[in-house]
Amino acid sequence: MFPWFSFLTYAVITAVTPGPNNIMSMSNGNRLGFRRALPFNLGIGVGFSAVMLICTAFCSLLSALIPKIRLPMLILGALYMLYLAWETLRSSGLEEDHSRSGFLAGLLLQFINPKIYIYCIMSMESYILPYYSGRPLVLAGFAFLLAGIGFLFTLCWSAFGSLFRKLFVQHARAVNRIMALLLVYCAVSLFL
Repeated sequence: MFPWFSFLTYAVITAVTPGPNNIMSMSNGNRLGFRRALPFNLGIGVGFSAVMLICTAFCSLLSALIPKIRLPMLILGALYMLYLAWETLRSSGLEEDHSRSGFLAGLLLQFINPKIYIYCIMSMESYILPYYSGRPLVLAGFAFLLAGIGFLFTLCWSAFGSLFRKLFVQHARAVNRIMALLLVYCAVSLFL
């Protein structure tokens, strides 16, 4: 039986924590308002979906060709999450990036965003491929589900940009501790 609870917990925690998409969406939402930040977010949605499909195909092929890759990928993914947890814990707050805010900027950001590659690879290797390897339509469905979850939280960060910004600035240490603990939980849960 597919571990929906673990999978969705991982996907939501990974999607909601700060990363390039969320920070830039928050910044754009704060500066431009939700409606004017929407083209950037739509670019994220399209690019996110493309990257998820490419990563899913790559992981599926790689897992089929090299079955022993799962454990090293899990270890690398867990180490990366622990690194992110450490950096989140050390951080004093969120730095804003005031780069471009249009559709193309959101789209292109996805192809250089390491967080979403790790998000897809870990989801595929840990949760999805052990159950659905060799089923391309199901895998594509999961890729779109992952992209949809990520896109949903990007929209949330944009919509509540000023609210989140004030919250993070005001309670940066507590928020960072909670996010770091959630990342540690995700890293550990990969091996359970």
